[in-house]
Amino acid sequence: MQAAPRRDTPAWKTQVWISFGAAALLCGSGLAWLPVTPIERAFMVMAYVFCLCAAFVLAKSVRDRAAGLPEAPGWRLVAWGGLATAMGLTGWGLSVLAIPPAHGAFLLVAWLFLMSSAFTLAKTLRDAQEAECLS
Repeated sequence: MQAAPRRDTPAWKTQVWISFGAAALLCGSGLAWLPVTPIERAFMVMAYVFCLCAAFVLAKSVRDRAAGLPEAPGWRLVAWGGLATAMGLTGWGLSVLAIPPAHGAFLLVAWLFLMSSAFTLAKTLRDAQEAECLS
């Protein structure tokens, strides 16, 4: 007899979505008021979006591997390399832009909050999908 799938509580799901939304809002507002040229702002927006997408790709890749699902040759390198590249470029951008230290610190903390909440959201969504498949 198979045990019923464990599901996240509605309170947890709400907290995860609120956390992700708050992180995205904080990053967006920090980038919108970034005191740099438009091309520098565009670079930083692309870097944050790259990090966000890479986080979801890596979360799925790690979860698929843990589940024993097959992967294309080199996929692990793409997933981990994408996140490393995104994080490196974003960190580099924050370190070389001529912005006030307080603004840089805000963007750094918001970026780390975004990454953490993205991985948590990816896990929560995948857990819900797996529980639905087992039902």
